[in-house]
Order: sequence, then C-alpha cells, then structure tokens
Amino acid sequence: MRPVDDPVRSTAPERAAATAAIEPRRTFSRLPGWLQTATALRRLALASVIANVAIVVTGGAVRLSDSGLGCPTWPSCTNGSLTPTHQYAIHGVIEFTNRQLTFVLTIIAVATWLAAMALRRERPLATAAALGVPAQAVLGGLTVLTHLNPWLVALHFLLSMSIIAVTFVLWRRVAGAAELMPAPVRVQVPTGAVLLARLTVLVTATALAIGTVVTGSGPHAGDRADDGTVHRTGLNVASMAQLHADSVMVLIGLTVGLLALVTALRADSSIRQAAAVLLGVELGQAVIGYTQYFLHVPPLLVGLHMLGASLVWIAALNVLFRVQRSALSAPPAVRTAG
Repeated sequence: MRPVDDPVRSTAPERAAATAAIEPRRTFSRLPGWLQTATALRRLALASVIANVAIVVTGGAVRLSDSGLGCPTWPSCTNGSLTPTHQYAIHGVIEFTNRQLTFVLTIIAVATWLAAMALRRERPLATAAALGVPAQAVLGGLTVLTHLNPWLVALHFLLSMSIIAVTFVLWRRVAGAAELMPAPVRVQVPTGAVLLARLTVLVTATALAIGTVVTGSGPHAGDRADDGTVHRTGLNVASMAQLHADSVMVLIGLTVGLLALVTALRADSSIRQAAAVLLGVELGQAVIGYTQYFLHVPPLLVGLHMLGASLVWIAALNVLFRVQRSALSAPPAVRTAG
C-alpha cells in the first residue's frame, strides 16, 4: 500500500483525505494551550451541565416572579430600548438579567466545542450542545413574542432538558473510564436491566413533559396581565396534576425494580449507588410536588420543584449510562445471560 504523503504515487482522493486530517490540527493549534487539554474539556463539559441547569432555575424564577414579559419584545427589551426601562421596573430587570445569562452559556458552550474540536473527542455532542444555545434563545424569543404561549413555554423547558442530556453524556464520555468506574467490572448486567434502565429514562422524560402541561394549566402564567394576552392551556389543572403524579409513581416503581435487580445481580457498586441516588431524588421530588400542590403552589416550592426535575433527569441518565457501560465492558467469560 503506497503512503498517502507521497506526492507522486498517491492519488488525488488520498491527498485530499490526508489534507483534511491535518487541517483541523493546524486550525485549532492556535488555541491557548490550556484549552487543548483533556482536563479543560472535562471541566468545560461539566460547566455546561451546571450552566444549563442554572438557566432552567433562573428561567423558572422569571416566570414565578411574573417577569415573563418584563421585556415585552425580543431581541431588544422594549421597542425603543435594548435594556429595561422604568415602565417595567423590577420585572424588566429580572427578565433582562436572565437573558444576559445566555451569553455566559454561549461562552461555555463555544469553549467546550473548541476544546472538543482541538482534541478530536466527542465532536458531534459538543456541536449539538453549542447549537442548542442559539436554538434556545430563539425559542425563548418566540415565547415572549407570543405572550408566553404555554405550549411554547413547555417546549422551551423540554429543549433545556434535551441540552442537559447532551451535555451530561458529553461530560460522562470525556470524564474517563477510571473516574466513572474505578473498580473492574466483574458481572455484566443482563439485557433486561439495560431495557429497564432505558424504560426508566423514557418514563422520566414523559413525567417531565406532563409536568410542563401542569405548569401551563396552573396559576403561574409568568405575567400578571389581566387583559387576556397571557393564556393558559385550558386543561383542568387537577386532572393534569393527577396524571403527572401517576407518571411519577410509575417512575418510582420502575426505579425500585431496577435497584432490586442490580442489587440481586451484585452489579458494580457504582450502578447500585446510581440507582439508589435516583430513587432518593425521585422521593424528594415527590415530597416537594405533593407539598406544593396542597399549599396551592407557592413560588418557592415551584422553583425547588424545577431544580428537582433537572436533578431527577440527570440521575436517570446517569443510571442508564452506567448500566449500558457495564453491559458493554465486562469480559465475555463473566457475562450474565439476558
């Protein structure tokens, strides 16, 4: 086989392929040295997860403080000003501050993408995470321009959950095998456990989606306008809350089953711990959910519930990641029949 770097013997396609392989290194070699390290990529990926969770919480604070239309237009704050005016007082400041956090998120996402490109690691995930930021900004703008349409608000939240999933998987993949599972895998979990973990994530996503419908039907519309410009879904909030509670009960049942299964199989301790953490977070979230319902959804508890939703989502993804990793990493001699 002739070498591709031979200018005489190599063909044009081979030379093009060789050039394409070298060019990214030249392009990203100009980045600061610290940005071209595995440590930087790992820390930036983790920062992306944290920043995306933070934007969910601050976005909830905007809605719960009735500041959703504190900046009534987009991308500027008002028709005549890029920044808040006295007309909208503190609500404008709250909404405008939340919008500025998008720039922080953008910086982290771009830095993560540059590090991934320079190291040639997890480029698709880093790219998807970076593209999620402008997509989220545009969708946020549409929610303002449609006067906080509850379905767009729900989609806005679910897009954040999708970005959290992408950034979490990115972080886990670049974190390194030694950090994720320090002990050698002795027993591979069966196929049934993998399917159960996937079903748990699916039900978690379903519970999150139903939760957004409950929010869109409840009292916290995001603005106190009484002229009919801010709409609700029109669905019965009690019925939607019951449906959401039912989905959470199913989720808790699946998690208990998964925890019992991996414990009985004596799976790696990290898998059992991850399943136990998921169950604990779910129970805490259920307590907050029921408490806020019976107390007529006070804003502080609703905000905690939004944070809890992000943590449940991350915990469920963590269980799936570890279970699937165990299913793929155990040596053939110790595999358990599925």
